[in-house]
Amino acid sequence: MAKYLLRRILQLAVVAFIISVLVFLLVHLLPGDPSITILGPNDTPHNRAVLFQQLGLNKPLIQQYFTWLGSVFQGNLGQSYLNHEAVTHIISTGWPIDLELIVISQIIAFGVAIPLALITSRRPNRPLDNVATTGTFGMLALPPFVIAPIMVALFAVGLHWFPATGYVPLTQDLGNNLRDMILPSLAITAGSIAVYYRLFRSDLISTLQEDFITMARSKGLSPGRIMWRHAFRPSSFSLLAAAGVNIGSLIAGTFIVEYLFALDGLGYSLVVAVNQRDYLVVQGITLVVAIAYVVVQFIIDFIFTVVDPRVTRE
Repeated sequence: MAKYLLRRILQLAVVAFIISVLVFLLVHLLPGDPSITILGPNDTPHNRAVLFQQLGLNKPLIQQYFTWLGSVFQGNLGQSYLNHEAVTHIISTGWPIDLELIVISQIIAFGVAIPLALITSRRPNRPLDNVATTGTFGMLALPPFVIAPIMVALFAVGLHWFPATGYVPLTQDLGNNLRDMILPSLAITAGSIAVYYRLFRSDLISTLQEDFITMARSKGLSPGRIMWRHAFRPSSFSLLAAAGVNIGSLIAGTFIVEYLFALDGLGYSLVVAVNQRDYLVVQGITLVVAIAYVVVQFIIDFIFTVVDPRVTRE
């Protein structure tokens, strides 16, 4: 286990380094000139030369990268060109919204997909199973940016059950916070429900046909005990793998939903920064999101070793 974790940590460090290089180069390869945004009407050759010297943009690219990387290790991602707000402050105020969206959406997804798969896997190809399978196909066909306007029109404009936009922090008012987050969370959870249900149902059906399940039935164990004690754990491997990939993708997948619901999270800040060509904000948020994705995959890989220790040996 120690060797496995050490190897995975080294791989994580290498991937993080590659991400930092790509993020740095990506911003520098974007079209446009940040000096135009910063200087505005004062954009003259002299002022531009002074600005480039202040920002270190007159140095070789490799030197710029290591200077920037050193600042990153010190927790300094720069500041916005437009409002001079620190990028770390923008990230620190935005990530709780992204985290809450992901957590609520995944609680809903697991709360729907797992019980439904447990029920339908016992009696596959029955009416309930057919309805659930058809419904999940429909969920897979609807991306969040299609579901979000439909939900706003139905539940916010039509029924007035939930607000269409706005956000109340969790620390201020729990009730209003959950009320504000329900629609955005439902908008991004449909695909998760479909994937989790179909994978878990398929693995459960396969596991319930194994010889050790037949042996458990011959001992007179109840169906519920067989399902939870013997079938659930070996059937959850694909579910965990899908959850790892899905949660990682949701770190970036919440961006469109946040923009549609005017939630001031990382996604909303990134879209605004891209439109305004605020390159340091784009760079900082992209780096944090990419690293977070890799860390989530690392955590899921570690959970695999707990669910199935054979992963460590392999």
